[in-house]
Amino acid sequence: MVLSEATARDPGWAAVAAVLQAKHGGGRITWGGSVTNALPALRAAFPRRACFVTRPQEATREYVAQVHRLMRALDDDPWGDCLGGILTGHDASNALAIAQTAAPLTIRKGAGGTSIPLGRMPEGIWYDEGRRGHAVEKRAGGEPRDVEAPGDTTSTLVDLLNGGTVDLFVTSGHATERDWQIGYSYRNGHFRSKAGRMRGVDTFGGEHEVRSTNPKVYLPVGNCLMGHIDGPDAMALAWMNAAGVRQMIGYTVPTWFGYMGWGVLDYFVDQPGRFTLAEAFFVNQQALLAELQRNPASKGHRFDRDVVAFYGDPGWEARMADGPRNWEQALDRAGNRFTFTIRPNLGAASFGVADGNGSQRGGRPFVQLLPVRIGPATVVEGADFAPVITDDFLLVPHPGACDTNRAYRIVFDAAPR
Repeated sequence: MVLSEATARDPGWAAVAAVLQAKHGGGRITWGGSVTNALPALRAAFPRRACFVTRPQEATREYVAQVHRLMRALDDDPWGDCLGGILTGHDASNALAIAQTAAPLTIRKGAGGTSIPLGRMPEGIWYDEGRRGHAVEKRAGGEPRDVEAPGDTTSTLVDLLNGGTVDLFVTSGHATERDWQIGYSYRNGHFRSKAGRMRGVDTFGGEHEVRSTNPKVYLPVGNCLMGHIDGPDAMALAWMNAAGVRQMIGYTVPTWFGYMGWGVLDYFVDQPGRFTLAEAFFVNQQALLAELQRNPASKGHRFDRDVVAFYGDPGWEARMADGPRNWEQALDRAGNRFTFTIRPNLGAASFGVADGNGSQRGGRPFVQLLPVRIGPATVVEGADFAPVITDDFLLVPHPGACDTNRAYRIVFDAAPR
């Protein structure tokens, strides 16, 4: 747990940190002045996870960027060293509810205001932001199918959230720190936030209060500013306080490139069950860092690097229910020898995307988190794949089209640290 000295002195927020320590164990680091002053203690501890317990007034755009940089600064390589998350809330009571959520979440029903790959989940529905009156639904045991939707989906979406069955909510389109515009290319309603509350306002002037308590995760993958906490009326705080959101991501700036937002879907939803949301966010960031290693002049990747927040307890497990995957991957260990293998499931099409909706989709490297932190590695087999092997993960650049006659295997030796 990492928190400011002022947060530690606040009884309500100190209780949040105490709950997290009781739940996960681990130590506590306090800082004064700037969160960057936590670096020496973080380097000494060298944790695999760090939860930044943060009052909302501290969770600025600059703070989010500083946390990202801290998570890469625990050693001298350019990669992420630690899964980090910022646990905040509209107030200490809201943050405490998030911290107290312990039971893992298995995501079985997804919903969206933009296209999501329903074939990767047991059931769900998404409403078309670009085509009035259109939605796609998948019922349990069935296949995705086109269905008719209301011309104004405001109350429909509010009722869906309030119904207590949605585990994952995904949005895109226009947004600010105070609202989400449901329709992208046609007139629809808005979600608006104020003082930790959220309401849908339809095109007829009707208002529909969001009151949802079941734990869920929220991915505003294409929305501008949804992660920017610029005061008590911020949308992010309302999602946590009024909509039952326990983990979410969000841009703290207007988005134009999209790698750090949309790419989370590539790892989390397109590969159901493989990663928790916290892990998917982490590995997507490593994929972005790999792109910057390959092309340091990429303005888009540099723009996205430190501007998307991960809010919530990174130790809480939210994971898609196991579902169809384009490939299987496994890491086997015998002493200090590790063998990573990929088994294509769809022949030559195995390394494609499940859903191309959004920006910067597909082409992501394969990433395998390691069960132990390791020292320097020696590649025994598979050096032609140009793998990156760090303390905590293996990253293999995307090889392009799947060659069904090729063995996708990397063997390396490394001792635990």
